[in-house]
Amino acid sequence: MPSMSRRTLLRSMAVGGAAIAAPGALTACSTGADDGDVSNAGKKLAPWPAYRAVSGPAPDLAPTDAGVQAGYTSYPSDLVTSVSRSPGDGSTVKVMSVTFGTPPKAASANRFWAAVEKALGVKIEYTVIPQTDYQKKMATVMAGDPGDLPDILNVFSGFVLPREAQFVQRRAEDLTPFLSGAAIEDYPNLAGIPTHAWRDMGRIGGRIHGVPLERPLPGSTLWLNQGFFADAGMKEGWTAQDFAAVAKKGSGGKKYALGAAVGSLFGNAVHSAAHNSPQGWAVDKDGTFHSQYLDERFKAAVAYQAQLRRSGAYHPDATSLSQPDLYTLFLNGTVGSMQDGFGAYLPKYLDSKGLLTPAAALPYGVDGTPGGIVAARRSFGYTILKKAKKERVELLLRILDYLAAPFGSKEWELVHYGVEGTHFTRGKDGSPDATKLGQVENNTNLPWKYLAEGPQVLFVPGMPDAVRALHSWQQKVVPVAIRNASYGLQSRTNTAQGTTLKALMEDTVTGVVAGRIPLSELDATAKKWRARGGDRMAEEYAKDYAAGV
Repeated sequence: MPSMSRRTLLRSMAVGGAAIAAPGALTACSTGADDGDVSNAGKKLAPWPAYRAVSGPAPDLAPTDAGVQAGYTSYPSDLVTSVSRSPGDGSTVKVMSVTFGTPPKAASANRFWAAVEKALGVKIEYTVIPQTDYQKKMATVMAGDPGDLPDILNVFSGFVLPREAQFVQRRAEDLTPFLSGAAIEDYPNLAGIPTHAWRDMGRIGGRIHGVPLERPLPGSTLWLNQGFFADAGMKEGWTAQDFAAVAKKGSGGKKYALGAAVGSLFGNAVHSAAHNSPQGWAVDKDGTFHSQYLDERFKAAVAYQAQLRRSGAYHPDATSLSQPDLYTLFLNGTVGSMQDGFGAYLPKYLDSKGLLTPAAALPYGVDGTPGGIVAARRSFGYTILKKAKKERVELLLRILDYLAAPFGSKEWELVHYGVEGTHFTRGKDGSPDATKLGQVENNTNLPWKYLAEGPQVLFVPGMPDAVRALHSWQQKVVPVAIRNASYGLQSRTNTAQGTTLKALMEDTVTGVVAGRIPLSELDATAKKWRARGGDRMAEEYAKDYAAGV
């Protein structure tokens, strides 16, 4: 069967991180006597930064205020300049972020690194943390001397770090005076980050402590091998019964309609959204918070998945496959679908050329009600700055402003592709095509994009029909996206115990779908979850929500 190259694997992991970064256990670290009050309740809330769209090439497919992304069917021919002068002062800046790639070549031998350093006007000392080591490394950083904190540090949203908000509040620069309201006008590209990204990043104690990495509205998505499902009878407007029938028909002879990986709960996010269950938390009109674990629709989704499992539609190794191995099975046609983040669309289309046609699945309906989709956290993480004098903070923000250049700008192209003729050449449509050097020196292995980035757009090099299909899909599903009401809110219990409590429930969900334990165990485990902190989280989120966050 076709093998997946390391380049393909890393590219997939880098953009599809939401689906592969399953939180694990991490020892809690204390940052003070009582860890501080991170709640926004009772605090004066700093205004969000004043949004101002950055000018650039007009998209071929228009975005909407509701969340449909701008689409570009071809690469812009006339790139704009979004930063008028080098932001740096020649000093050394230490930065740190997660990475999904291999360790980059040393700065002295890395022409991509040197080119971005030159543009920024500073010397960059970059520490990249492999995703598998992120929690352990961050525990060390959080417990270390404040003076050892990097100047720029990305906090990745793929994990719940114990007492994360308390750490940020104590150790990071309060950016409110620099970014709140009209103050952000000094940093035009940062001002171009939409308000939804700041909102989902959230305030801490009423203040703004970071710069978010904006992401599209669709979250966990069921990616289909279009031909596989079409042959099995897929149709638009399908019901849960239709989906089950198609999945069963498409499975057999060592082929399976549904793939899943360790930590994905058999794709529970997609199925619970189709059942219109809350995604994480829902909030009533009176401000009361309800967990998905206590919702009958969530329970019905788990029962439905167990039915799919019994029918033979899931790959038999669904509880042990890694996400990279699952991706290989998807590309070679062994499984007809897989759950992944929507942001993984780019490698899905590029890696599957000549193998299959990928497509984002439309949700099925349940009992006559149209299904929903998962709304993502609109911030893939956020970047904090080390406490420093005003002039130093302004320098660091100018660096982030450069890195946050929009698609269609010369700065965006440099940060994402490197130098033309060295790291890339032009394809037939003018889009960058990586050279052999660019396959090694790139924004996956040296991920500037995880320090700051402009708003995301829809673009697949050389594949305009793919962009049109994704834009059309978003127009259909954005209106039924189900948002986690806790995004942007603070809960002391969640930061202290959220990972442990989530694992308690997810282990039970996996056991039920796999057929190891009865469905009734969901209720018993949910009762434990509530007693051990679930009810406290609901109360804390409600208080933060009531503050008008």
